[in-house]
Amino acid sequence: MQKTKHSVIEDVFALVSASLFVAFGVFLFQSQDLMVGGAAGLALLGTYAFDMNFGLLFFLINLPFYALAWTQISKRFTLNTFISVTTVSVLTEQIPAFVDISHVNPFFAAVFGGILIGVGMLIMFRHSSSLGGVGIMAFYLQQRFNVRAGSFQLTVDTCILLCALFFIQWHLVLISILAAFCLNMVISLNHRPERYFPVQEEKEQAKVQAETSHHHDEIDGDMHPQNG
Repeated sequence: MQKTKHSVIEDVFALVSASLFVAFGVFLFQSQDLMVGGAAGLALLGTYAFDMNFGLLFFLINLPFYALAWTQISKRFTLNTFISVTTVSVLTEQIPAFVDISHVNPFFAAVFGGILIGVGMLIMFRHSSSLGGVGIMAFYLQQRFNVRAGSFQLTVDTCILLCALFFIQWHLVLISILAAFCLNMVISLNHRPERYFPVQEEKEQAKVQAETSHHHDEIDGDMHPQNG
C-alpha cells in the first residue's frame, strides 16, 4: 500500500467532501428508485429476499470487509473507512431537509449520480478510505494484485443488479446498470496508483538514464584509451 503525505486536516476535509458527493449521488438514485451496487446493494437485495432490517444487513455484510481492511490493508484505512461510511449515512438522511427535487430525468439521475459517487469514492481511495464493503475488497485487490478497482466493482455491481431483476422493474434495473457503469468508469480510468507520483517516476527514469549513460562512457573509455 502506498504511503500518503496527507495531514489529518487534509484527510478530514477530503473525506467530508467525498461523503457529500456520494450522499448526493445516493439521493439522486433514491429519488428515482434506482438500485445501488456494493454492500448496500447486497443489503437491499436481502431486504427483498428476507424479513430483515436494511441497517442490520448492511452492518453484518460489512463486518468481514472491515476485518479484511484491519488485517490486510491498514488500521488507518479501516478507521477512515468507518468515518466515511458513517458520514455518508448521516448526510444521506439529512440532504432531503435541504434539497427538494420535484422532477429529475431518471437517465440524468443515473449518469450524474453515478459520476458523483465515483468521484467521491475516488477521493476516498486517494485518502486511504473507501465506502466499505466491496470498496474495501476492490482497494485491497488493486494494491495487492494490481486488479483494477473499477473493473472489479463493475463486475460485482452488475451481478447484484442482474439479481435485482427478481425484485424490481426491469427498466429500473437497466437504468441502474447505466449508473453503475458511469460510477465504475470514473474509478477505473482515474484510480491508478502508478500515476499518483509522476515526479518521482521521472526522477527514477532520469536516474536509470544517467546510469546507462555512465556505463556507456566507461565502455567508450575502455575502447579508446587516452595516450599518455
